[in-house]
Amino acid sequence: QVQLVESGGGLVQAGGSLRLSCAASGSIFSVRYMGWYRQRPGKQRELVAAITSSGSTNYTDSVKGRFAISRDGAKNTVRLQMNSLKPEDTAVYYCTAEIVPGGAALKYVYYAYWGQGTQVTVSS
Repeated sequence: QVQLVESGGGLVQAGGSLRLSCAASGSIFSVRYMGWYRQRPGKQRELVAAITSSGSTNYTDSVKGRFAISRDGAKNTVRLQMNSLKPEDTAVYYCTAEIVPGGAALKYVYYAYWGQGTQVTVSS
């Protein structure tokens, strides 16, 4: 059973930094994509940052220059370094990944997995 486990959320003052981590565990054949979404109060879930297996990254405009996503392919982990945090960054942050499970019959079919979410609160 593949699981994504997040850590690193918390409370920080505006201008501060936090680092989120997410580890994929279980029987895994391949990981194609890992990323972070967030859901702010009263808003829909939105993509924050993503990184492919080749290292290509993508960020939503509001976090460019402040957040950095990185990945350790050997450990199937992804991190989100968040700097210069603003109150509007307050949200539940979710890790996601596209994974071929180790026991899958079709080794080219990727499934989307999600973590349980971690709260990030930025006070003004």
